[in-house]
Amino acid sequence: MTVQVGDTLPEASLSRLGAEGPEQVSLSSLTKGRKVVIFAVPGAYTPTCHSAHVPSFIRVKDDLAAKGVDEIICLSVNDVFVMKHWGDSTGASDAGLTLLSDGTSAFTKEIGMMFDAPPVGMMGRSKRYAMLVEDGVVTLFHPEESPGTCDISGGEALLAAM
Repeated sequence: MTVQVGDTLPEASLSRLGAEGPEQVSLSSLTKGRKVVIFAVPGAYTPTCHSAHVPSFIRVKDDLAAKGVDEIICLSVNDVFVMKHWGDSTGASDAGLTLLSDGTSAFTKEIGMMFDAPPVGMMGRSKRYAMLVEDGVVTLFHPEESPGTCDISGGEALLAAM
């Protein structure tokens, strides 16, 4: 079943590249007592993700912070090394966005947002979405309806809905 507004996010272990190498991050530790935006992309460096989705959250980062958002997290079913390099190359890391890996797609699958696209070699990937999470509970959820766009799930759309 797909996650919905009012749902508490399941516990998940996500990954990032830390100073000592790959490290696990508990999703509940990132959301407990905090207001967090989580947006997911099908893949780092894919056209829409790279040129539209990530830049949209960089553009509205300060506006989201003014509305009380503590952190903006980008999730992808890529490994930690790809996510680190992608964050650096897009400017997302410098802008203060957190890029995390759901390398096994366990979280993506649990919230009902997994898809496969064999013609382009993408298996077990995340559908594109954005959500606002307050103390672990989804308060806004914007799943993208059309592949290759980020109209509903882009930073500006989420900001406008707040």
